[in-house]
Amino acid sequence: RAGRHTEGTRVSRTCTGIGMQSSTRLALFWAVVALCATGAQAADGDQVAPFFGFMGAMSALVFSCMGAAYGTAKSGVGIASMGVMRPELVMKSIVPVVMAGVLGIYGLINAVIISTNIHPEGYTLFQGYAHLSSGLACGLSGLAAGMAIGITGDAGVRANAQQPKLFTGILLIFIFSEALALYGLIVGIILASAGSAAVKPE
Repeated sequence: RAGRHTEGTRVSRTCTGIGMQSSTRLALFWAVVALCATGAQAADGDQVAPFFGFMGAMSALVFSCMGAAYGTAKSGVGIASMGVMRPELVMKSIVPVVMAGVLGIYGLINAVIISTNIHPEGYTLFQGYAHLSSGLACGLSGLAAGMAIGITGDAGVRANAQQPKLFTGILLIFIFSEALALYGLIVGIILASAGSAAVKPE
């Protein structure tokens, strides 16, 4: 019992240490971001502004593709498992994979809109922040939608193989999960347009 207690204590301390390291790294990351923003405003912000714009374009594409990859992989596992017993339903169950792949296109569209409006001259911090928020809105919405499509797709295709009457309800779940990414894309385009419409005062 004493050995088990000691081992459990070591495991808990290790987990606590890992959690503290992760929290410290996250705090340092946000401190660096805040320092960059504060330093940019205190000095010449226009020199640092393109950094935030490019980060917005990167965030839109990377997070959306992460959601698309997770949704494709998670639902693909369910389709492969279901296809062993019901191979005739594989093509009918490919819907979540297609809908997850569209998430990457949303991120690509937003990233292209942002990147084409970043200029080396006359690019302000307001535009950089607008493009950063645009990319995060689209990318994180795509990531959330991909997780929803992947989890429901995995369970949905397995359930549909046992009860075909569930197909319509499962399809509606996919559609509303996809709508989350569409909301992010719409808001992202609006924010990107607001940033691009801003003109630096003379």
